Amino acid sequence: MNTLEIKGDWNIAKGKLKQKWAKLTDDDLQFAEGQAEVMLGRIQKRTGESREAVEKAVKEATASCCK
Repeated sequence: MNTLEIKGDWNIAKGKLKQKWAKLTDDDLQFAEGQAEVMLGRIQKRTGESREAVEKAVKEATASCCK
């Protein structure tokens, strides 16, 4: 899988997360290698959801598009 495929898959996942939580911005969902914890924390803070709920939503969003 090349870089463009990975970026495309993440864009699909971001769209699904934004559908679930309309409050999220592109900055909230900016993913950088090694910074997953920071991104999850931003989503949790913005949505008020539990850490487990955020992790589950991200996992579901990426599982359906990023195989």
